[in-house]
Amino acid sequence: MTEKPIKPRLAISGRTPEKGSSLTPGHDPLSERLDFAGTRRDFLKSLLKLAPVVGLSALGVGLGQIVAANQEKQYDPTKHWYGMGIDVHRCIGCGRCVEACKEENNVPRYPYFFRTWVERYVETQDGEVRVDSPNGSINAFPPSGVPEQRILKTFYVPKICNHCAEPPCVQVCPVGATFLSRDGVVLVDESYCIGCRYCIQACPYGARYLHPKKRVADKCTFCYHRITKGLRPACVEVCPTSARIFGEARRANTPLWEFVRTHDIQVLKPHLRTSPKVYYCDLDSEVR
Repeated sequence: MTEKPIKPRLAISGRTPEKGSSLTPGHDPLSERLDFAGTRRDFLKSLLKLAPVVGLSALGVGLGQIVAANQEKQYDPTKHWYGMGIDVHRCIGCGRCVEACKEENNVPRYPYFFRTWVERYVETQDGEVRVDSPNGSINAFPPSGVPEQRILKTFYVPKICNHCAEPPCVQVCPVGATFLSRDGVVLVDESYCIGCRYCIQACPYGARYLHPKKRVADKCTFCYHRITKGLRPACVEVCPTSARIFGEARRANTPLWEFVRTHDIQVLKPHLRTSPKVYYCDLDSEVR
């Protein structure tokens, strides 16, 4: 009996947001789900059976993490929809989040490769705005070089993959390596990625890079291997000022929901309609 070849992977989205949706108690604006194709369902089932034999690393980072999470009986991805809040006023630019991210996720130590980074904005009395992020802020920030008497204000803005509900990176991937999981996390399956960089170019937030050794796209995963076990992402865990709030984006009376409800919230580049799930508090208009 000859086996049928597995068809190329389909890009999937866990949920589709409704237009004009908001985080309202008792209302799930992101509950629409696209069904898995039959071939994909069978494929995943076969991988779940193979996982103990071949090991998760052979299945790729994105898919391997989902397989591992689903093996945990207490975790149901359909009961979660993750997001992150960032309180700009609390960020002090210490860089501990960047260091923790690199350590936890084995991000290359070379410059320019980051899953998260922090930008410093220095606004002067004459209206000039200087933005820098030396080595992603992993070593904090040196003096700005602007005389103090000229500085109107200085603030720090953490950046990260926005885990959009309408991710353009998923739309452009020709092989379905980039996908939106059912719990709202944008992941990359290394076993499918061909390193074409289409997703890197499509991301409007500059949150992706091509891994220098693996030659596949890499990005923030909200520390998927941690959150499926009930832990917080590494960057959230180490922040000394609690500038990052991680959790359920659509469940009432959770820390993230309360953060969104009680603060003036903005998202990056809202005109692109990507439905980002990283929510900034009191974001300055100079931030892009």
